[in-house]
Amino acid sequence: MLNKLKRILVNDIGIDLGTMNTLVWVAGEGIVLEEPSYVAINADTNKVRAVGADAKKLMAMTAERIKVIRPMREGVIADAEVTDEMLRIFIRKASGHFKIMQPRVLIAVPSGITEVGVRAVQESAMRAGARVVRLVEEPFASALGVGLPVEDPDGNMIVDIGGGTTEVAIISAGSIVSCQSVKYGGDAMDNAIIQFMLKKHQLQIGPRTAENIKINIGSAYELPEKLSMEVKGLDMGRQGDRLPRAVVIDSDEVREALSDPISNMLRAIRKAIDQCPPEIAARLLDTGITMAGGGSLLRGLDKLITENTGLHAVVGPEPLHAVVNGTGMLLDNARQLFSQPQNTLIGHGARE
Repeated sequence: MLNKLKRILVNDIGIDLGTMNTLVWVAGEGIVLEEPSYVAINADTNKVRAVGADAKKLMAMTAERIKVIRPMREGVIADAEVTDEMLRIFIRKASGHFKIMQPRVLIAVPSGITEVGVRAVQESAMRAGARVVRLVEEPFASALGVGLPVEDPDGNMIVDIGGGTTEVAIISAGSIVSCQSVKYGGDAMDNAIIQFMLKKHQLQIGPRTAENIKINIGSAYELPEKLSMEVKGLDMGRQGDRLPRAVVIDSDEVREALSDPISNMLRAIRKAIDQCPPEIAARLLDTGITMAGGGSLLRGLDKLITENTGLHAVVGPEPLHAVVNGTGMLLDNARQLFSQPQNTLIGHGARE
């Protein structure tokens, strides 16, 4: 009876509000929702038709006057009104309909978020039905989620490669001591593949095809055995034709296509190390680099980071769930978490 009462009264939620996917953790239950960050809107009435996976399925239904929007771009809110509706529906799905109080919500945000971005996320969550909102920096939540001992004075380094951003942080004694946030993540990789296919093969492809190429044969480091696949798109080589055409590409080509976004990620990693206090940086020789996020699964990326930094890089456990798992761990101490001032950004402290 006490547990049933607690589930009705207590409603603490952690949200990884990602560019590509949104994940929700409910205290006492774990991950209860994992949906693409898409919203489908009827172009004639401007009413929301669907959100999440249901919205993504409607992308091709242009005949029915459906607009499919991704309201998050590069880790921040690009369309406030649509984000409000998406959050409202996700929070309602996650918390259920029989709660006495509105939920307290913890949301993970990029470490490079601006004051304007902080207010936008807080206000959107409040409009979506939260009664209290607190924010945590994504790399801090990710470090917790993969099991790094963030309270230790020794430096621990996390590289979280999401859809919109790559978050790099070195954490010591429960605080981020050096961080970088760059707008190069899964989206940037997909866009690089799209541009490469157009430039080299005169073939126009969409984001879904680019993502499939990245997943199936993409790599950051030369593979022992070259991979290949057939890619279908629109022929842009003969003016005015735009007919379907197929080409075969290999993993060496894809690695070439991905070189620019990966180079920017590597620069962010080196810069975070360079700006770290020398005593903590030295400890990284022992603790190494832990990777998370969907982008960390790119073949050979751990090996390339190791080669470029001299620090051993490994992919952490459950890399796709690292951030939301970290919010769940913070919710275990909800009383202290929600007693923090509203302007506190967990990981760095109060914003000035």
